[in-house]
Amino acid sequence: MAILLCTKTNAMADWRDALLAEDASLDIRLFPDAGDPAEIEAAVCWNQHDMGELRRYPNLKLIVSMGAGVDHLLRAPGPPPGIPVARLKDARLTSAMMEWVVLNVLRFHRQDPEYRAQQAARIWNELPAPDTAKRRVGILGLGQLGTAAAHALTALGFPVMGWTRSPRKLTNVQSLHGTDGLDAMLRQTDILVCLLPLTPETRGVINARSLALLPRGAFVINAARGGHVVAQDLLAALDADHIAGAALDVFEPEPLPADHPFWGHPKVLVWPHAASITIPSSAAPQVVENIRRARDGRPLINLVDFAAGY
Repeated sequence: MAILLCTKTNAMADWRDALLAEDASLDIRLFPDAGDPAEIEAAVCWNQHDMGELRRYPNLKLIVSMGAGVDHLLRAPGPPPGIPVARLKDARLTSAMMEWVVLNVLRFHRQDPEYRAQQAARIWNELPAPDTAKRRVGILGLGQLGTAAAHALTALGFPVMGWTRSPRKLTNVQSLHGTDGLDAMLRQTDILVCLLPLTPETRGVINARSLALLPRGAFVINAARGGHVVAQDLLAALDADHIAGAALDVFEPEPLPADHPFWGHPKVLVWPHAASITIPSSAAPQVVENIRRARDGRPLINLVDFAAGY
């Protein structure tokens, strides 16, 4: 039985080599060269792949996302009915996301955009020193990624709040939940970080209403999914000087169109969905473990809850 890799062409070889290093007996096929469809037992996929294609493989037992997010696998037509989907929970993915969040929180907190503008204008001017203990960070989503970011920021002395769908408790993090909790957090947040899974309930969560609840001069950081942000609402809040700046790693659509206003906006930092990139050699052990479990009929790890959407 064979494993089908479905990802960007330039990543195929790295994934194949990483999986074979973990288990040299694997028969790995590189999409679209699947060979006999009946021989495919697992598909390891990223977001370039049409899930409808996977209905061609009658003996498919498992679909694995090459990242922590799975919304790309669940959108229509979705995976074949009854086939389990697993996602990655990888320490290197988590640490990379934590680094990116901390980088941009510090960038805004330490007035880097202002100092870069002064550099461009050859202005030597010391700005008032920021107080870390008074810069309140609010994190949307306290899953594995959000929790790591929250702990890193509290270690630096930032007061951190986190919002989740249901109650959660984290050491040194004020946790809020539900609609009322979201509004309460937004009203106190100087830097808003979005690390939510994208579901019908969280789509467009950063919109005109939620942005208006943030204090004037707040910043927005999004490394979750582009669908969390209503782009026109964010642009309007930036142009009105209500939001002081935004760091965005994800967009809808991707790649970000060349004529999109985010590219040239003076208050927006654009990243090409690169905040946390899966390293195949790090992720391969859990992918192979799930393939073995699927073959043996044992319980799978990191399964997606289709009802919750993540």
